[in-house]
Amino acid sequence: MPHTVLTTDIPGLQRIASGKVREIYDLGNSLLLVTTDRISAYDSVMPNGIPDKGRVLTQLSRFWFLHLRPFLANHYITTDINYIAARMGELGVKVTPELIRQLDGRSMQVLKAEVFPVECVVRGYITGSLWAEYVEAGGETREVAIHGIKLPAGLRESDKLPNPIFTPATKAETGHDENIGVKEMAEIIGQQNAHALEKASIDIYNLAAERAKERGIIIADTKFEFGVHNGQITLIDEVLTPDSSRFWSMKAYQPGKGQDSYDKQIVRDYLLTLDWDKKYPGPLLPEEIVKKTAARYQEILEIITK
Repeated sequence: MPHTVLTTDIPGLQRIASGKVREIYDLGNSLLLVTTDRISAYDSVMPNGIPDKGRVLTQLSRFWFLHLRPFLANHYITTDINYIAARMGELGVKVTPELIRQLDGRSMQVLKAEVFPVECVVRGYITGSLWAEYVEAGGETREVAIHGIKLPAGLRESDKLPNPIFTPATKAETGHDENIGVKEMAEIIGQQNAHALEKASIDIYNLAAERAKERGIIIADTKFEFGVHNGQITLIDEVLTPDSSRFWSMKAYQPGKGQDSYDKQIVRDYLLTLDWDKKYPGPLLPEEIVKKTAARYQEILEIITK
């Protein structure tokens, strides 16, 4: 199997953040995002990763950033490893062949932005946490309002919603993000910004959903992050990857139950068969699960970008 990158170290560059998957380095007037092959589930990072997962996420983000650029500013500069290596060299980094091998395909140079402290979630179908909230509110028998959004009675799990809805969330440093309403979001970032992010999120979702539909893929829901660069709202982080979105096959779609997703569902399903308390550290993943998950990530990359 391909080499798996679980962590990175670039002597001479300041690593300013390390999340569940990405590591962020300071390049002076820009940032370097390095996407590792780490995989998390139930808020725990597994001890072994998924080979080339970081490259898949990086290449999918690159594809979508370029595809969406005519419609909204984003922070993408380049994934060209030679360009990135030259910038690192200017900053005094000793650029070795081993460092290039480690970073190639999983590194993206991006603009710096002042990040909004909210997750911008758009849902075109009722699934995941929205389905759970809908059932809890009694939506199967009556119209309900969830975070200020009215939803009709009698929806089934995975049904398409009448229109895509915007359900922001707070960013959690640890544990789960918390779903909030647009009103609560406006209290955090201001009414004007909240309105702008809601519109941008739904517009981007609709554009991406049309592109995916041409490839036989449903984007059930997705998460965006935004910041401000040079006074302009800018799409940042990753975009429309299996880690931030639910991709379903149109051919296999059957509302009334959960759907098979092009993401880490294989890992989640395996973990549910174990006697594990869902606390750190996560269990070692068997080679068979790793191979199946890697193939799933590669498959959606090829479908979307072909």
